Amino acid sequence: MRSPSVPEADEKFHRPSLRWWLGFMDQLDRLGYVAAGFSLLALCLIIFVHAWYIFLARPVQLALLPAALKLLNDLLLVIILLELFRTVVRFLQTEVLELEPYLSVGIIACTRRLLTASAELSYQLEAVAKETRHELFQQYLMDVGLNVVVIIILIGGLYLLRSRPSTERPALS
Repeated sequence: MRSPSVPEADEKFHRPSLRWWLGFMDQLDRLGYVAAGFSLLALCLIIFVHAWYIFLARPVQLALLPAALKLLNDLLLVIILLELFRTVVRFLQTEVLELEPYLSVGIIACTRRLLTASAELSYQLEAVAKETRHELFQQYLMDVGLNVVVIIILIGGLYLLRSRPSTERPALS
């Protein structure tokens, strides 16, 4: 028979070990966020520099408008990545994940898709036969309509989020 103090001793033995592991896992989690944040920032810089390099180094015979639309598309991607980077930094400061940045990213992503869809359509219409233009245009309208609906829903969500009663938010340091 075991004495009644043995289970208590076992419990005390395992508790510090569990706390240590939980602390270690928390530090790994934070390290993962830091690594993701630096990765997002590095990608932003690479995409930004590459986009401007491609735009400025384009041959003169290429049209300016498609090159500008491509640059705009890449810059909007950089804004999306920067918003995600800011969200990671905010989480590391406050340990609270907020919904608003994700709604903003969704709005920017849908707007980006609207811009690229119209640019793609103009070039696709020139390249395809007349018989398939109507079908291509219908697909474009569906794509644009869906993105507009998603943007409206996300803006509505952002409005509801901002109009809710103010709660105590942790101060950013």
